[in-house]
Order: sequence, then C-alpha cells, then structure tokens
Amino acid sequence: MTGTLAPLDLAVVGAYLAATVALGVRRARRGPDQDDFLLAGRTLTLPAFVVTLVATWYGGVLGVGEYSYLHGLSNWLVLGVPYYVGALLFALLFAERARAVGATTLPDLLYGTYGRWAGALGAVMVLASSLPAPYLLMLGVLLRRATGIPQAWAIALSAVFCLLYIGARGFRSVVQTKGLQFALMYGGFLLLLPIAIFRLGGVGTLRTSVPAESFSVLGGQTAGYVVAWYFIALQTLVEPTFFQRCFAAESPAVAKRGLFVSIAFFAVFDGLTTFTGLYARALLPDLSSGVEAFPALGEMLLPAGLLGVFYAGMLATVMSTVDSYLFNAGISLSRDLAGRLGRRAATTIFGERVGLVLATVIAVLFALSSSSVVNLWYGFGSVATAVLLAPILGVFFPALRPRASFVAPGMVVSGAVALSWVLSGLRPDGPWLGIEPVYPGLMTAAAVASAGIAARAPDARPAP
Repeated sequence: MTGTLAPLDLAVVGAYLAATVALGVRRARRGPDQDDFLLAGRTLTLPAFVVTLVATWYGGVLGVGEYSYLHGLSNWLVLGVPYYVGALLFALLFAERARAVGATTLPDLLYGTYGRWAGALGAVMVLASSLPAPYLLMLGVLLRRATGIPQAWAIALSAVFCLLYIGARGFRSVVQTKGLQFALMYGGFLLLLPIAIFRLGGVGTLRTSVPAESFSVLGGQTAGYVVAWYFIALQTLVEPTFFQRCFAAESPAVAKRGLFVSIAFFAVFDGLTTFTGLYARALLPDLSSGVEAFPALGEMLLPAGLLGVFYAGMLATVMSTVDSYLFNAGISLSRDLAGRLGRRAATTIFGERVGLVLATVIAVLFALSSSSVVNLWYGFGSVATAVLLAPILGVFFPALRPRASFVAPGMVVSGAVALSWVLSGLRPDGPWLGIEPVYPGLMTAAAVASAGIAARAPDARPAP
C-alpha cells in the first residue's frame, strides 16, 4: 500500500514531529523533581491552563469526524453540548476545591477520604479511563494513510513516539508541547473548511447534498441514545485530566476561570469539525468508514504542502490527548497502584517512567482490538462515570459522603453492572431491556451511596 502524502507533505509532518520532540525534551536548568514531573511545579498560568486543557480534551478528532459524517449536525448536541455542561459543572463544583486541597492525583482524594481499597479501585478506574486506546487508533489511521504502513505498526510506532518525549520530563513535557499542538489543531481546520465551502457552496447547497437526517436534531439516532451521552458526559466530573490541570494551576482562581474560557474554545472547535464532517459527507458520500472523513477530505481538496499542514494539525490534535492520557495512565499504574501497595521504587521518577512503558503496552493492545473510536468512548465513559461519580461527590461535599465501608463495594457493584450492560450491547438485539449502560450503572451507584449515607454514625453526619 502506498501512502497518500507527497514528499513535501511528509517534510511538513516531519518538521512538526521534530519540533514536538524538541519541545518535549527541553530541559530546565536543573533536572525534574517529583513536583515538576507530576504537576509542572503547580505553576500553570491562565493561558497555559487553557491551552493545555483544550488541546488535551479535543484529541478525538477522527471520532468527531466519524460521528459528524454519519449523523451530521447532531454531533454538536451529542459530543459537544453535554461536555460543555459537564465542564461548567466541574468549574462550579470542583475546580477551586480541587486546587485548594493540594492533592497530586484523583486517586489521592479517594485514598485520603475513604481508605486503601476505595483508592486502589479508583486508581484502576482512572487507569482504564485514561488509557488512550481510542486516540492511538486515530493516530494509527492517520499514519497508515500518510505512509502506507500497516495500521498495527502505525499504532505501535505512534505510541512509542509519544512515550519517548513525555518520559523526558513528565507533565512538564506535556505542557511544553501544548502551545504548538493548540495552534495546529485550530489552524488545520481553519485551512480546510473554507476550501470545502468554496468547492461545494454555502449551507444551503450543503443541506441539499447530504441526507436529510444530517440536519436533524437526532441525526438518525434514537432519543435514548442521545440523552445517554448527557449522562456519559458526567464523566467530565471525574475526568483525571481536569483534576490534574486544576492541581497544577498556580491558584484556585486560575483553575475556575480557565475552565470557563476553555468551554468557549470547545464550542468553536466543535463548530469547525462538525461542518467539516458535513462537507466530507457531501463531497465523499461513499467512504467505507466515517473515521476516514477528515483525512479523506483533506486529501481530496488540498495541494501538496497544505495537505501536510492539515495532517500535522490532525496529528497534533490527537497527540495532544495521547500524551496527556498516557501520562495519567502511567502514573496510575506506578504511583497510585504499585506505590500505594508498598512498592516504594514505583514512586520515584524512574518507577513512574516504567509505569508509562507498561501503560503504553496496554493501550496499544486495546487500540488493536477495536475499529470504532466512538464505541471505545461510549464503553469506557459509561463504566467510569458509574464507578467514580458518587465517591468524588462525597470527597468535596460531606453531606453526600457515604460511610467508608460502603464505598469500595459500591464501586465494584456499579462498575460490574455498567460493564455488563456495555457488553450486552454487543448482542444483535442491543443492550439488555434496550437501556443504555450508563443508566443502570449510575442508579446502582446512587443506591449504594444512599445506603452508605444513611448508615453513617450520627456524629459523622453534617450539622443541620
């Protein structure tokens, strides 16, 4: 198989990759200490907070392309608005509190509030939800199209590349690469979308060139499926990368304001990607997979050189999430699991780098097992939300805090229920009873948490 990029395009992409490595491994006057490796010294200013959060949160660019290609404008209602609401709730409920507690990771909060087992289960769940398998799948698709190498090799090479530069200085490396990635992710779509509009015409022409459902509210999906995403988006309230940015902010006020500003950038980027996906459907109606929508449209419309810029933008968008999630997964394995279970070496920078390697291997295996980005999001999101939401609410709001002995069993039971429902969705008839998995998971978690609140000793309950 021959790659789609011309030598000039490959040179542009190569320049981006070289710049990423240079930024990622750039050293300060002294080597990284633990605070710098884990949280960039807790020095994120408002611009740095916004750039690193927005770039991290929008790595699902090919998944967004898949959904907007297949379901049109409803992409904004399904993969956009629910997460704006989730981010707004996080800003109002958690952002300042998270920075004020001085924790290092989300599992730290669970260990400190509920004890060893709840913390360990939380670390396992953070590991599972942080594995960047969907994003490695996207990088594999891009690299396969660009170079022609087999997708399995493309996924593995992408993972190793990200591992090399984030292993240098940890979260500091992640932060140092985000400005370039942020500029390219917006720049790539600001380049392609106007050219697509010029080629096809404005919104009126677009509406007549795509299926009618592409401009409907539901986009051909059931109302239950769309509403389920609004509950899955509650995962934002337990999103490890949100907590990490808040822990790393220079002040509680920066954490809260940074989230408000980020929501505006989220909405702009969703507009760019949604309409680009619609133009891909109009101009390339017979693609075998919606995951290919953005790269295929770029290859159709852009000349050599500019196509390389667009590919660099897509790579930057995805890599900005892979490196952040991969770092979180590695820290969960080393510091939050092995370290908490008595392996002191796991809490050193060397041990945390070993955790990064192991997390990379696991993420690659998951990426090789699925062909749909959206399905991976849906499964991981449903289980993580059910397991973590109730315990995290209890951390910050004592009135909602269950008795500690109820928390770990509740996490196990709610996770098992949600996972069972996710797996039942693989049947030809869909999930059990036609109910989306996030609902039974959250209902189970709420029931156990309520029992735990009722079981607290009278002197442990908040005063009226």
